[in-house]
Amino acid sequence: MKHIYIQEVVARDGLQIEKQFVATEQKVNLINELSTAGVDKIEVTSFVSPKAVPNLSDAEEVMRGIKRIEDVSYTALVPNLKGAERAAMCKVDEVNLVASVSETHNLKNVRKTVKESFSSFQDVITFLSGTNIKINGTLATAFGCPFEGSIPEDNVMKWIDSCLDMGANGITLADTTGMATPKQVYHLCRKVLGHWPDLQLTLHFHNTRGMGLANVLGGIHAGVNIFDASLGGLGGCPFAPGATGNICTEDLIHMLTFMGYHVNANLDQFIHLSRNLENIVGHQVPGQIIKAGKITDLHPV
Repeated sequence: MKHIYIQEVVARDGLQIEKQFVATEQKVNLINELSTAGVDKIEVTSFVSPKAVPNLSDAEEVMRGIKRIEDVSYTALVPNLKGAERAAMCKVDEVNLVASVSETHNLKNVRKTVKESFSSFQDVITFLSGTNIKINGTLATAFGCPFEGSIPEDNVMKWIDSCLDMGANGITLADTTGMATPKQVYHLCRKVLGHWPDLQLTLHFHNTRGMGLANVLGGIHAGVNIFDASLGGLGGCPFAPGATGNICTEDLIHMLTFMGYHVNANLDQFIHLSRNLENIVGHQVPGQIIKAGKITDLHPV
């Protein structure tokens, strides 16, 4: 069966909206444990203003404190040239540049038009040219905006083209507020991969309306094999009404494993990490497998 690659985003996307500050040592330990759990990439942190995202104010300390494993890629979100300079000093493997394809959401999120965001992308890419640091372009609200509604596919295609023209190595299409449907995911991804067959395409789903894992299957059927997920289902967009967390990593691994897909991630290890995550953040997490158990966990009569 097909190999599916899983990219863990809990340390950045998951922790960024937590009200309680998670200690640097806890973040480092969590990332180190994730590194040995079989994920292919970890989004470690974001080099944003500490005032904007207090829980990621220790970005340098975390990035420099983790133990890197050869087969795992360590990436960080950067909002601008200053963030890219900080990330480069920490020797990240990849930077993630994010812009919404919705003008309204982009203005609300980063107070820039989409064109202004892409202009700052060019500054980052120019700065990083000649280094070994890869560049991934993430298009948020690619499947729908809570303020504007449906996003025309041609708009998504246009901004993918712009990212690649500037020098991005990969593209992520993000369902930032959980508005995607499996059919929509399938058609858009078929269109994208039909135009760029060799594109390293990642899908980033939120489970706001309970369709996250179904949307993964829509992406797989379209030919996508790289997916973001967050341990415990932690996270969510802080700028969208009612938005809940990302798809849950251990739930995703469970589904793929029992469907016969090959994943590097160790399901039992992820279940253990998710249960411990509740102690770290001080509340329950949305994941289902840590509550219900695996489908092979039988009970006495």
